[in-house]
Amino acid sequence: MELIRANAADAQELWEMQVRAFAGYPEKYKDYDIDPACEKPERIAQRLTDGSFYYFICVSGEKVGAIRVVYSADTKRISPVFILQNYRGRGYAQQAIRLAEAIHGEHGWELETILQEPANCHLYEKMGYKRTGRTDRVNEHMDLVYYKKD
Repeated sequence: MELIRANAADAQELWEMQVRAFAGYPEKYKDYDIDPACEKPERIAQRLTDGSFYYFICVSGEKVGAIRVVYSADTKRISPVFILQNYRGRGYAQQAIRLAEAIHGEHGWELETILQEPANCHLYEKMGYKRTGRTDRVNEHMDLVYYKKD
């Protein structure tokens, strides 16, 4: 597996992959505002020029997902990481996070995920991320839980 840095020319492809990866979430969680599947392509293009790092997650030359690393002050944030449906359950997200940590440093990481997605929570906890104690209710169907890895 390797991470290949995306650039502004990759915005449309990243957006299409993100929409596919998060398909079903807007209806499941009744969230049409912050859900990645509902973002506009322009938002991805903006992020590619705002100083954050997008990487395609590639396995044997095939793009199976993506991860974005955002810097703020002395922390790094994963927002988002996703694996396309056909490639899930193979450990690719875990490997991609480890590679991102190797590139950007192993300490000072933050992220949030959907509390009602136990597999996501398990992944981050298995990788050493600890819950901060902060949980934000988005609506009656979804809460965001925050993690940190020092």
